[in-house]
Amino acid sequence: MTASGLKFFTTPPHACSYLDNKQAITLFADPEAVMSNPLYNQLSSYGFRRSGNYIYKPQCLQCQACISVRIPVHHFKQNRQQKRVWHKNQDLRVHRIKAGYYQHHYDLYAHYIRSRHSDGDMYPPSVAQYLSFLFSDWSDTHLYEFWLEDRLVAVATCDTLKNGLSAVYTFYDARLEKRSIGTYAILWQIEHIKQIGLDYLYLGYWVDGSPKMAYKKNFFPLEALIDQVWRPLPNDK
Repeated sequence: MTASGLKFFTTPPHACSYLDNKQAITLFADPEAVMSNPLYNQLSSYGFRRSGNYIYKPQCLQCQACISVRIPVHHFKQNRQQKRVWHKNQDLRVHRIKAGYYQHHYDLYAHYIRSRHSDGDMYPPSVAQYLSFLFSDWSDTHLYEFWLEDRLVAVATCDTLKNGLSAVYTFYDARLEKRSIGTYAILWQIEHIKQIGLDYLYLGYWVDGSPKMAYKKNFFPLEALIDQVWRPLPNDK
């Protein structure tokens, strides 16, 4: 199956997760369709994202604030602050493992949600929510564990695409705030993508005016999907 053969469905308007006093509409690929990683690759190039087995993108009628963004890793250069974060975390070891349920991962995830997102729709955390959010039956998904000696301090969930990695979600030990582990995880993924000979790190949606999404503009250059064409996002955007 190709994207042209898929059916798509929209949700009723609902409260926007990123902008106050805004209504959002989400476009979903047919959940009954047989999904595959090649089809997911094609949909990703059109700005769709994965949440569990579901493929979606914003389709708001009166707002175009959600913009798909990706980092062209071979053009990326760390700024001064990112260089400090990179060097500060060189004592971390990273292991790549196949996606699956591990109790110590979930414990860290639950800690992260309670510490950083207790005001969001992912609170309170649960095993069912964790599994249905991060994993799917058909995607090429791996987990990247970040270890400080014998302590798990972060897990990055990534999907492998034909031209890069899609950063699905990263959670970490919020007690290590001074390390900026979230930033380090992105920097590490950029270097990893270079090493495996791919080109892009897909970061999902950037929303101008959303504090939750502001960190993505710190990674420059950034490409944005505008009018269905990937093009550089101006640094002053």
